[in-house]
Amino acid sequence: MKIIGTGSAVPRRKVTNEMLTEFLDTNDEWISTRTGIKSRRVLSTDEDVTQLAIKASEEALKDAHLDATDLDYIICHNVDNDYKTPALACVIQGAIKAKCPSVDMNGACAGFIFSLDCANGLMKAGRAKKILLVCAEHMTKLTDWTRRESCVLFGDGAGAVILTDEGPDCEISLSTVYSDALYCNASTKETPFSHQEKKYDKLSMKGKEVFKFAVQSSAHDIQQVMDQAKVTADDVKYFVLHQANLRIVDAIKTHMNQTEEKFPHNIERRGNTSSASVPLLLDEMNKNGMLKEGDIVIFSAFGAGFSSGACLMRW
Repeated sequence: MKIIGTGSAVPRRKVTNEMLTEFLDTNDEWISTRTGIKSRRVLSTDEDVTQLAIKASEEALKDAHLDATDLDYIICHNVDNDYKTPALACVIQGAIKAKCPSVDMNGACAGFIFSLDCANGLMKAGRAKKILLVCAEHMTKLTDWTRRESCVLFGDGAGAVILTDEGPDCEISLSTVYSDALYCNASTKETPFSHQEKKYDKLSMKGKEVFKFAVQSSAHDIQQVMDQAKVTADDVKYFVLHQANLRIVDAIKTHMNQTEEKFPHNIERRGNTSSASVPLLLDEMNKNGMLKEGDIVIFSAFGAGFSSGACLMRW
């Protein structure tokens, strides 16, 4: 499996830490020292996550020099989008005029890695040669904007990649352990046969527990894919991690005993965009000319579930 194109899209509205002080008991120092975040992009009334997903997909196709009709499959990952049904992948398919099966997935913040695993399986089964994988997230509508410990973390965005089966084998490691440290209940509605009290439907998070899981699981997953590929951390050009918290990235970097330049980040400008964070960052790296053919790149992500995963690929 090989990535031959990348794309991304973010909302127009930039929300700085100073802007949050207008309605939250917080300040820039409190947010930036704990998270590394200085600003994030937030969807406004005249934008939606569907538009971001379509734009990111079109950019990735352009970067890969492909037409949408060349695609054999579309996988779209999202925690929550503009529709209950149809799948956002189907909406993207219609917008870009593709002619292939299209399906949504939900693996929370680790969703990009889980989606890569599914794409890899489709290719190995001979079901697809070219796959569009797009992660599009509207996390800011799931957060409680009165709770500073969680709402300051998140932003909205979409990232996409075009995958082909013409690359070398990749290595993927996945894990899932149930925990209620990070979750968001679904809203409930009464029917003539079911009378349920409406549940709290905003994101709930136990920060210390999530931090500990993120560092431990990422370090484990990264080591596992390196062992599978028979490479060392010194052989890896970049570790592209889920942008949840800059302190988490720093802790993993210290654990791996690697230099800072191997751990690119954009969380200071994007916030936590859930599954979109890795492909968003990857697109920035690609457009900035940071990636060279043959570079070994490891993706690692972790989030609600708890779920985590890592993938080792050669560029």
